[in-house]
Amino acid sequence: MDMTLGWESGALRALSEQLQDSDVRFEVVVVGGAALLALGLVSRATRDVDVVGILSEGELVSADPMPELLAAAVARVARDLGLPSDWLNPGPTALLDFGLPPGFLQRVHRVDVGSSLTVLYADRFDQIHFKLYAMVDQAGGRHEDDLRVLAPTSDELLVAARWTRTHDPSPGFRGQLLLALERLGVDDADVE
Repeated sequence: MDMTLGWESGALRALSEQLQDSDVRFEVVVVGGAALLALGLVSRATRDVDVVGILSEGELVSADPMPELLAAAVARVARDLGLPSDWLNPGPTALLDFGLPPGFLQRVHRVDVGSSLTVLYADRFDQIHFKLYAMVDQAGGRHEDDLRVLAPTSDELLVAARWTRTHDPSPGFRGQLLLALERLGVDDADVE
């Protein structure tokens, strides 16, 4: 499958179809570029679908390792559609280690993809948090571009900045965070 804009929704539909015979329903929580695309907030290509967790009995749990049935279905979709094996990427699940922004699950956007899969897309407000963290941690790039498209207010950036400090309280990260905020138009930020 050509991995240009919009391949994600087809892959997720194929995943739901693969899961239909398993008598199990999965609810995956998606962040990053695929979530921004699904919500119509950006229009750029992405190489994977970033999963921050799996909703299980109302609780967000790690997506790594993926449940066996889900992992097998992801592998079949990759094979059938010619996608990389990691097209459904559990890497962002590490964000759960230090916590998501308060109220995260109350803001997600639910999309039922067939009878076996629900995708919960992170809200714009939460994406600002994740993109700011990634911009500082990975030195700008597409994360800064995405942030600029999201056009966060100074207040949103300050809330996000304080959250990022819970993930990296180091002085070096703080210094880079202040520089990033300045580039985004927020001067004299209090990020403690």
